[in-house]
Amino acid sequence: MNPRTQTTTLLAPNSLDPANAKTNSRKVFEEKAFTFDKSFWSHRLEDDHYAHQEDVYKSFGEEFLDHNFDGYHTCIFAYGQTGSGKSYTMMGTPEQPGLIPRTCRELFGRIERDPSPNTTYNVHVSYFEVYNEHVRDLLVPRTNPPHYLKIRESQTDGVYVQGLTDAPAKNYEDVERLMKMGDSTRTTASTKMNDTSSRSHAVFTIQLKQIQHSLTTDETIESSARMRLVDLAGSERAKATEATGQRLLEGGKINKSLTTLGRVIAALADPRRQGGPNGTPRKAAPRDIVPYRDSVLTWLLKDSLGGNSKTAMVACISPCDYDETLSTLRYADQAKRIRTRATANVDAISAAERDAQIEMMAETIRSLQTTINVTRVRREKEEEGLEDYQKQVNKMQRLMEETRAVSDAKVKALAAEAEELRVANEKLVDETAALRRHLGLVLGELKNPIVIPSAQPVASVVPVPAMTTIDFEYTAEDKENGQAKETDGEGYIEPEATHGDWAAEVSEEANEFLKELGLFRRKIGDDTQRFGSRGPLVEVRVN
Repeated sequence: MNPRTQTTTLLAPNSLDPANAKTNSRKVFEEKAFTFDKSFWSHRLEDDHYAHQEDVYKSFGEEFLDHNFDGYHTCIFAYGQTGSGKSYTMMGTPEQPGLIPRTCRELFGRIERDPSPNTTYNVHVSYFEVYNEHVRDLLVPRTNPPHYLKIRESQTDGVYVQGLTDAPAKNYEDVERLMKMGDSTRTTASTKMNDTSSRSHAVFTIQLKQIQHSLTTDETIESSARMRLVDLAGSERAKATEATGQRLLEGGKINKSLTTLGRVIAALADPRRQGGPNGTPRKAAPRDIVPYRDSVLTWLLKDSLGGNSKTAMVACISPCDYDETLSTLRYADQAKRIRTRATANVDAISAAERDAQIEMMAETIRSLQTTINVTRVRREKEEEGLEDYQKQVNKMQRLMEETRAVSDAKVKALAAEAEELRVANEKLVDETAALRRHLGLVLGELKNPIVIPSAQPVASVVPVPAMTTIDFEYTAEDKENGQAKETDGEGYIEPEATHGDWAAEVSEEANEFLKELGLFRRKIGDDTQRFGSRGPLVEVRVN
C-alpha cells in the first residue's frame, strides 16, 4: 500500500508462502493494483507508514461527523473476509478504540463545546443484528426461543425495524454502556479461521436532532441526522473454515446477504444508472431493478446505499488468501463508483406553526390514547395496528419534550438579559448616590461660602472656581448704588453677589442632569416590564 498515491497492490503468491497453497496449481496468479480514496497499512507496527486507529478516524470519520451536524444522513460499513479486522476497525479495543467509539465521543464533545445557548440537542441510540436473515434487538436480554423483530416500510420513515429499542443518550458514558450491552449479546462463534468470528451483521445507529430557537424572529430551525455504523460479518468458504452443522448454516446465510449486497452495489454502480448529461437519472427497466428485498441486510440499508445518505465503505483485507483478498478489492472498486444524492434534513417553522402542531399532536395523543384503550381488548387481532399507534404516541411525546426544552432555553436567555439589566440598574444606583453626595457638598459650599480675609489668604478646599482677592474703593455714591470700583487699596468682594449667581447656575445644571436621569430610569422600568426579571429591580430615587 502506498499512502502517497493511495494505491493498493496485490502481489502474486509464491511457492514459499505457506498461506497460499494454491500456488502449486495450474492457475496463473497475476499482480493486481487498485486505487481508492484512502489506503491504510496496519500489518506491522514497526513500519513507517503504519496506520493507527486515530489515523483512520481522522481521515474520514471527522468529515462524516461534520456532515451529521449539517443535517445529512451518513453510513459507514466495513466489509472483508473473516478475520481481516472489520470488528477491530469499527469497535476497536479499550486501548485502541475504533470508528464507533471515537465518533460517539467526538459527538458529545462538540455538543458540550457548543457556545450557543439557544440550541437543544437530542441523541438516541439503537443497536441490532441481522442473524440468519432475522433481526434481533441487541439492547434487550436474550430469550429462548429468540425474539425476532419485523421490518416495515412507510412513506415518511422509509424502511424501519418495528419495536426496536430507541434509547436516549445524554453523554458518552450512556453510549458506551449501550455498546457494551449490545456486544455482550451479539452472536459470535469460533471457526478454524477466527476464534471470535461474528456470525451476524451488526448495525449501530445514532439519531442526532438539533433544535435552534431564534429570540429575534421567534423561529425554530430543526435538523435531524442519522449515523449508521455497520460491522458486516466476514465472507467465508466452507472448505476453508471446515464449518459444519449450525456454523455451516450461518455461513450460508452470511454469504447470501453479502452476495445480494454485491448485486445491489453492481446495480447501483451501473453507469447507465448515473443519469444523462443534465444529471437526470435514467428510468430503470424492469430487469434493472435493484434487488434490495432479496436480503434483509440490503433492505434495511436501502436508503444508505442508494438514497439520501453520504456513505463510505471500509474494505478490510488480510494476506491469508489471494482469492479472497482479490474478491474484496474488486468489491470495493465497484462500490466506489456509486453516486448518492444526499440532501440536508433541515426544517424551519415559526412559533405559530409549532404551537399549532403541538396543539394538533396533543389532540391526536388524547385520541390515540382512547383508541389504545379500546383496542387493547382486541389485542390479538389488532396487534400490529396497536404497535403503530403506540409508536406515534411516543414520537409525539418526544416532540413535546423537545418543545419544552426549547422553551426552557428561551427562558434562560431572557433571564440572562434581565440579570444584565439588574446589574446595570445597581451600578446606576451607586453612581447616582455618589453624585447626590457630591452635588450636596458643592451646593452647600456655594450657599455658605467661606470668606477669606485679604490679609491672610488661604487656599479653599471647596471644589469651586479659583478666586483671587481684588481690592475695591467705595465712594458714597457707589455705596448707594450698590457698586464698587477696583482700586489698588484694600477692599473685599461681597460673596452674596458673586457666589449666589454661580450657585444658581450650577443648581440649574444639576436639575437638568436629574431630569435626564429620570428619563433613563423610566427606560429601565419599561425594559424590565417588557423582558421580565427573576426578582424586583432596585428602585432609583433622586431627590
